Amino acid sequence: MHIAKQLMAIPGVIAAGEYAYRGDRYTYEGNLTDEFARMASILCRANTLNASMQAEMLSSFSEYSGCRPLQGWIVRGRQVSVCAVGNFFCLLENRQGVMNDVMTVMRAKVGDIHDGVMKTMYSKIGGDVTEQLV
Repeated sequence: MHIAKQLMAIPGVIAAGEYAYRGDRYTYEGNLTDEFARMASILCRANTLNASMQAEMLSSFSEYSGCRPLQGWIVRGRQVSVCAVGNFFCLLENRQGVMNDVMTVMRAKVGDIHDGVMKTMYSKIGGDVTEQLV
């Protein structure tokens, strides 16, 4: 079963999907318009790049910070939260236990990310990964 379908089975999940590292493709399940899903995929890609950059900067101060490689991120609003692991995202209600259930499924299905997220994103686009990260 696809990760998005499994996430949608959790009570309190509004939408779930997958976004392309290039930011031009996405798939989703849930109660979103196509335009909102497109914006969510762009938001997730941008936040993943931003969080990855911050984790790289933090780990440059301490070799054993535990921030690398970035495994994902969570943004909590007043009523809704957004989280991403790898290139999968989920929008969910802020209710007791929902985030734990979502993260359990995402971590089990996506697993640990062993390579740097930015390197993976750049390699999907093409070109010289090392040159673009310098």
